[in-house]
Amino acid sequence: MDPIEEVSKSIDYGRPVRRVKKKHGNDMATSFSQKPVDLQKTPFLFFPPGKEMLFLGIYFVTLPYIVGLLFLFFYVSKGQAAIFGSITVNSDANFFLVWVIGYEILAAFILLMIIKSAISYSIQQSKSGGNAKRKRRPGR
Repeated sequence: MDPIEEVSKSIDYGRPVRRVKKKHGNDMATSFSQKPVDLQKTPFLFFPPGKEMLFLGIYFVTLPYIVGLLFLFFYVSKGQAAIFGSITVNSDANFFLVWVIGYEILAAFILLMIIKSAISYSIQQSKSGGNAKRKRRPGR
């Protein structure tokens, strides 16, 4: 038998190779996306224990509507109550239209907050030496 055939018998091509992650002494997540989310630690919203989903639904409906109204009042009507009244009360500006405007503003704000948190997390990890434990290949 050929030596190459002998070696190829011990190779299992159908099974994927699993990499074992080494655990370090710290409890911090290895990446920003692996951090646990705790609704009790949110700085802007109130979530009573046991009623998180109810309040999340209430916030999902009311916060974009309020932000949409504030946007229409301060930016579109420039703070004038008469113009704001003609935009919202005496026209076809329905709840859904105002809600969508506020939703887009909140979505942009939340995305900016997520990006800011990811950047500050990576800066914190680099300062604490999170990447210092990585082994580099010799010769490179």
